[in-house]
Amino acid sequence: MEFFRLTSAINFMGKSKLAMMFSVVMVLSSLIILSTKGLNYGVDFAGGTIVQVKYQGDAPIDVMREKLSKNEIFEGASITEFGSADEVVIRMRTTSSDVVVDVGDVTKEALGGTGDFEIRRVDIVGPKVGSELKEKGLMSLLLAIAGILIYVSFRFEWRFALSSVLALVHDVSIAMGAISLVGIEVNLDVLAALLTILGYSLNDTIIIFDRIREGITKTRDGDFGDVINDSISNTLSRTTLTSLTTLFVVCTLFIWGGEIIHAFAFTLLVGIVVGTYSSIFVASPALLTLGFDIKKYYVNLSQKAAREAEKEKMRSQFESGVM
Repeated sequence: MEFFRLTSAINFMGKSKLAMMFSVVMVLSSLIILSTKGLNYGVDFAGGTIVQVKYQGDAPIDVMREKLSKNEIFEGASITEFGSADEVVIRMRTTSSDVVVDVGDVTKEALGGTGDFEIRRVDIVGPKVGSELKEKGLMSLLLAIAGILIYVSFRFEWRFALSSVLALVHDVSIAMGAISLVGIEVNLDVLAALLTILGYSLNDTIIIFDRIREGITKTRDGDFGDVINDSISNTLSRTTLTSLTTLFVVCTLFIWGGEIIHAFAFTLLVGIVVGTYSSIFVASPALLTLGFDIKKYYVNLSQKAAREAEKEKMRSQFESGVM
């Protein structure tokens, strides 16, 4: 059941130039933020140690800092609340080179006298492992985009494939710029969110492209911009419902999900908004910019059909022994 049905098509392509300029500004701004501020890599990628401590009451963070400063292992460590006032996370950019040393025991000893607490978690990632994870994470993003390019090229046409990839690069760039601007710690959860954004944005784009292809089959002499407007307008109900319901869930996770899922939810929050926008105002207008033409499309289809018919004729002649 549709949420609403438009009686006439909205002229999205009439605002496409303004929207594309806005997108270019947003992407350039994101790249500038990334180049100047960089990303705040977490222990997963930078290496280091995380110790999660839970107190019976509110954690005495100031007292903890004073206690930990007396031990060289905790030099430069940061202490932050982890979802609630009684739970904290101690982050260190260094790892113990001595396998005999138990960081949990050292932390418990160093925090002695600060209250009743327990060590909930100790995660240690070496710098070499972190570097490998960072490289593999980047490779996974590039391979995902390359796979999408190949898939859309076979399913539609190279202009559709390039348009969808431009939209994905747009989405990931802005999402990473927002992550850098806010200073969110980049870890495996954020990487998973970025890959989720690729799938979410592509799904929305493919649905619009499918409707555009249907519109092309119904006209040979019509204006391609009008076909795009009709296709986006016809799928607007579905796009609105899907985006809003997903957005409500992610907002719930972001507000009440706790610190452990905060970075993942924030990345998805940005990605859903940007991904919905790009499907309409980046991927679709890019088809016009790349010079897609309905008449040329039908000429290419006719030539392809002629080549297939010629191949079939030659195959039949060969099988019957007439060459």
